[in-house]
Amino acid sequence: MTETESSTIEIKQLKKQMQHYFQTHWKLFFAEGVFLIILGAIAILIPYFFTVAIVVSLGWILVLGGIFLLTRALFFIRMPGSGLWLFMGLLQLVIGYLFLAKPLGGVLTLTLLMALFFTLEGIAKISFALMMRPLNHWGWVFFSGVTALILALVIWMGWPGTAEWILGLFFGINLFFGGWSLVNISLRYKDSQ
Repeated sequence: MTETESSTIEIKQLKKQMQHYFQTHWKLFFAEGVFLIILGAIAILIPYFFTVAIVVSLGWILVLGGIFLLTRALFFIRMPGSGLWLFMGLLQLVIGYLFLAKPLGGVLTLTLLMALFFTLEGIAKISFALMMRPLNHWGWVFFSGVTALILALVIWMGWPGTAEWILGLFFGINLFFGGWSLVNISLRYKDSQ
């Protein structure tokens, strides 16, 4: 049996297992989807709360990660590279503390980083679309790149005002559509029992 045939068989078995889980536990996936839709809708309606919650959560993650890195660096102080662990731990600890002490500053920083990400992603997608232009459906990649640039422009033009709500709104939209997909998948497999 060739490697390709073996991979094809493994993929078919994996799909069959996934189908079995979706059919057997469709109610659980449906409930999770509904929960995510509700949570996403709330985040869309009150994005400021979720924006601040994202920054505070990230602050705690950075603080705890920084403490872990500092502890490891101090425990292995004689190991080569421990100075870099010490530096990274201190950096994480300080940035995490700043996010917790001044969440609005963290919101502003993360929103600017999001605008930069959308700008770079848009440029990259447009460039890629133009390289693949003779192929079918290259326009969708181009459209996706233009959309990313428009999102970056919306953030930049409204900054710092957009910072108060954009992270929560995008988080809510992501939750909503993630929940919507789970609901649709679960209902599809409910009927195939």
